[in-house]
Amino acid sequence: MAKNPSTPEQQSVRVLKVGERVRHILSELLARGEAHDDTLRATNISVTEVRMSPDLRQAKVYAKPLLGEDEAAVLKALRTNTAFFQKEVAQRLGLKFAPKLQFRADESFDEADRIESLLDDPRVKRDLDEDD
Repeated sequence: MAKNPSTPEQQSVRVLKVGERVRHILSELLARGEAHDDTLRATNISVTEVRMSPDLRQAKVYAKPLLGEDEAAVLKALRTNTAFFQKEVAQRLGLKFAPKLQFRADESFDEADRIESLLDDPRVKRDLDEDD
């Protein structure tokens, strides 16, 4: 029996679902302190997003230590323990291929702060008030 071909929309939904499952698995591992690294155990880390490639073989993991604690050291520790995280994700996901994880700093909060400071500028507020 032939397999039903999936539409691009279904493909993208699957990619999003797998990315979200990877995010939950990594968040759980970090919350429970299962990584054998003192830096990761001592720091609360938020995995904010996981972007999967369409073939599900690559995963960009965006993480940020809570309260802005030494982000460089946390990212280094995450990258050092990539093999452990990949093994755990592979076991828990049950996919044919385990995604290769790439840890990156989440800069969306910094960008949001920058936009907020721009909106707080008196000249911008004046322009926004004129529209009302």
